[in-house]
Amino acid sequence: MNSAVRYTIQAVQPAAHLFEVTLHLDAPDPAGQVFSLPAWIPGSYMIREFAKNIVSLTAQRGDTPLVVTRPDKHTWRLPAGVTGPVTLRYTVYAWDLSVRTAHLDQTHGFFNGTSVFLCAHGFENAAHQVDILPPVGLENAGWRVATSLPEAGAERYGFGRYQAESYDALIDHPVEMGTFSLAEFNACGVPHAVAITGRHDCDLTRLVDDLKPVCEAQIRLFGEPAPMDRYVFLVMAVGDGYGGLEHRASTALLCSRADLPHAGMEAPTEGYRQFLGLCSHEYFHTWNVKRIKPAAFVPYDLSRENYTRLLWAFEGFTSYYDDLMLVRTGRITRADYLTLLGKTISQVHKGSGRRKQSVAESSFEAWTKYYRQDENSPNAIVSYYTKGALVGLLLDLNLRTDSQGRTSLDDLMRALWQRHGQTGVGVAEDGLCALAAELGGAALGDWLREIVDGTGELPLEAWLKRVGVDLAWEAPSEAPGIGVRTTADGDALKIANVFDGGPAQGAGLSAGDVLVALDGLKVTSGNFDKLLARRMAGERVEIHVFRRDELMRFDVELRAAPADVAKLVLADDAPASVMALREGWLAG
Repeated sequence: MNSAVRYTIQAVQPAAHLFEVTLHLDAPDPAGQVFSLPAWIPGSYMIREFAKNIVSLTAQRGDTPLVVTRPDKHTWRLPAGVTGPVTLRYTVYAWDLSVRTAHLDQTHGFFNGTSVFLCAHGFENAAHQVDILPPVGLENAGWRVATSLPEAGAERYGFGRYQAESYDALIDHPVEMGTFSLAEFNACGVPHAVAITGRHDCDLTRLVDDLKPVCEAQIRLFGEPAPMDRYVFLVMAVGDGYGGLEHRASTALLCSRADLPHAGMEAPTEGYRQFLGLCSHEYFHTWNVKRIKPAAFVPYDLSRENYTRLLWAFEGFTSYYDDLMLVRTGRITRADYLTLLGKTISQVHKGSGRRKQSVAESSFEAWTKYYRQDENSPNAIVSYYTKGALVGLLLDLNLRTDSQGRTSLDDLMRALWQRHGQTGVGVAEDGLCALAAELGGAALGDWLREIVDGTGELPLEAWLKRVGVDLAWEAPSEAPGIGVRTTADGDALKIANVFDGGPAQGAGLSAGDVLVALDGLKVTSGNFDKLLARRMAGERVEIHVFRRDELMRFDVELRAAPADVAKLVLADDAPASVMALREGWLAG
C-alpha cells in the first residue's frame, strides 16, 4: 500500500507521559503545507482543543530545518516554496485517563488518533500509514497492541505497521498498548476481541458468553453481514470509573473493576448489568451514528462545532436499545429491565429542566450545555440520552400498538440503515419524523415532532399500559427534604444543586454552601439524612452553612419528598392481545 501520509508513534518517555510522533509527507503543498489537529472527537460534543497537549514541534526537509508558523491554535503551516519530502516531529503529553484523549505511563499507553495525528490538509482522502513502535525503556515488558486498525505488516496484537484508507479512518481506530488480558469470539462470523487493561479478576469466559449474543442480536437487527470485518472492545478497568466512546470497528470503555464479572458469580450484579449496557450501547453505535449519521456530520468538520437537533435519536435511541438488547438476549430478566427503564424515567423527571428545554434543543445545545454542566443544570436542561431513550420507547410502542405488532422501531432503524447507513447519505433534520410518518402515517410524524420539540410531560403511563406494563410513582424516602442534592467532601457535606421551587431555594441556600448545623446539631456527610428523618414535613428548621468563609443562617421549611421515582411492573391481567404486543417488544 503506497501511502501519501506516513506516521510513526512511540512512547518515548512513559514516566513523563510523552508520545513522540513523526509525520512524513512526500509532496507537500508548495503554497505552504498546512497541518492541524482536531478540536473535538466524534461522539463527544465539546470543543476540547487537543492541540494544547502538543509540547514541541519541529519540521525539516532532509537535513534542513523549516520555519513553522501558527495561523491559529489548532494549525501549523510550512513556508511557501517547500517541495519534496518533509518530516514533522512532535511530542504529545498524554495524561487524561478517559476514553476521549490519550494516556500513558509505565503500565500502558492509550490514544485516540484525534489526540496524536496531525492532519495534512489536502491529503485527507489519501492512504495513511502508521508504525506503532515499542515503548522506550520497556522493550522487555511484554507489551502488546490492541486496535481495530488494519495491519499492514504488523502481526495481530503486535507492534509494527498499520494502515487506513483516509485520515477520517485513521483517527477512528483507538489504540491500546500494554499487558492487557485478551479474549476473542465470533459474532455472526465476524471476529471480535476484548482487551482489558488494569488490575482485574474478570471472568473472561462469562463476559464473552454474555457479549456474543448481544452482538449477534444487533447484527441481525440491522441485517447481516455486519458492516465491519473485525471489532475490538478496549476496556480500561480502574477503581472507580465509567464511560464509553464509539468508533467504526471498536469502542473505548472505562469501567470500575468491581463491575466486571468474577468467577463464581451467578446472577449479574447491578454494576455488571451497567457494564453490559455500556458495551451494548457503544456496539449499537456501530450502525447508529458511526454509519447512520445526521446530515450535519457528513462529513465531520473537526475544527468547529457541528450542530444538529437529532442527538435525541442518535444517542437517545441507542440508549433505548442498549438495555433492551440485554433483555431480548436473556442477559438480564424482564424485572431487571423494567427496573432499569424505571431509573431512566426517574432521571428525566427529577430535573425541572425538562419543562424548559426540548430534547431537540438539548441536542443542538450539547456543545454549550450538556457537556458543560454546572450547578444549575438540573433546573435548565434535559438529557438527550435519557429523554431521547424515552422518545424511542414511546415511538416503538406507538408503532407496535397501531400496527397490531406488524411494525416497530426495529423497522425504522433498518430503514435508516438501508437508506443512510449503507449509502452514506446523512439524515436530514426532519428525517426521523418524516420516516416515522412514512411507517405510521402523517399523524405519527406530527406527534413525534410535538414530542421532540415540546417540553410537555411524556405520555408514558398510557403507552406502557398498552403493552401490559403499569407505571406508578413513589417518593424516594418518607423523610422530608429541603430540595437539594449534596456531595460529601470528607466529613463535610456540600450542596451540589439547589432545585427549582424547593424550600432551600426559597430560603436562599445556594450550591457550594457547606452545611454546618441543623437546629444546633453538627451536620456531617453521614448524619444529615438521619437528622431529617426525625422531622416532619411542614416543620421549620434552622440551618447554618459556610458560604466561602462566611457563616450564614437560614430558616427552612421542610417539605415531603416528591413522588418522582418510577416503578414499573408487568400487568398479569392484561388481555391476550396486549400480552402479544408485550412479548413482541421484550422478545424482539
